[in-house]
Amino acid sequence: MRRVTAPVIPGAEPMARTGGDDGVLVLHGFTGNPQSLRPLAEAVADAGYSVELPLLPGHGTALEDMVPTRFADWARAADEAYEGLAARCRRVAVAALSMGGTLACRLAERRPEITALVLVNPMVEPPAESYRDVLRGLLASGTDVAPGIGSDIAREGGVELSYAGSPLEAALSLFEGVDEVAAGLASISCPVLLFSSRNDHVVPSSSGDLLAARVSGPVERVWLERSYHVATLDHDAPLIESRTVSFLAEVFAGRAHGAPALGTTGRATAEPAGT
Repeated sequence: MRRVTAPVIPGAEPMARTGGDDGVLVLHGFTGNPQSLRPLAEAVADAGYSVELPLLPGHGTALEDMVPTRFADWARAADEAYEGLAARCRRVAVAALSMGGTLACRLAERRPEITALVLVNPMVEPPAESYRDVLRGLLASGTDVAPGIGSDIAREGGVELSYAGSPLEAALSLFEGVDEVAAGLASISCPVLLFSSRNDHVVPSSSGDLLAARVSGPVERVWLERSYHVATLDHDAPLIESRTVSFLAEVFAGRAHGAPALGTTGRATAEPAGT
């Protein structure tokens, strides 16, 4: 893999915070960087947990640095960040957005000791082969980068410091990673807190449907009515932060998290932020 050629974008730096004996690994999405999850990571750290929010390879610098990276590179970085956090914490949970959710599920499939997952609009549903064929056709025609998918935010003035483009080869490698993760979802037995935006222009809510149907552990689903894909920077960010902190307190305390608080289906509706 080619080494980084550009400096880190101001605001996109990784974050590490030493807190208590329990840790939380936080993973960002495709073409994004830690900026999109920093408020959530800070809320978790302020609650007393040790936190690692790594910058995944090729991200947070310049688009050219991401072009040669692949899913294996991002998965390796997530593995290393988890191992480092687990080495100094007695228990570890993982919180993630979008492709970070793909990586989080991959970790949980391979590491049953993970305490819990907090997933915001995770990408775990394999894209249609017809869509992949479109991307392959673009590549064959000489187009290496498609328009960017970042800053899908409903809140006026909300900005994600993501790349303006999406490298197509990297995207296709992500889809292959999603294929692998989707096939193994049933092996995830830890509690899952799942946030799903009603209106998401990047990852359809059917991806959350698939996750909720396939994992073997308890799922609490919170529907976000006012936010788009990057909900961690959107209207419902305060709700995500507060629900995440309370969920982590429950699972780290060892209390059973089987029955959802708002009924038997595992689905809840988010209150408007600030209420």
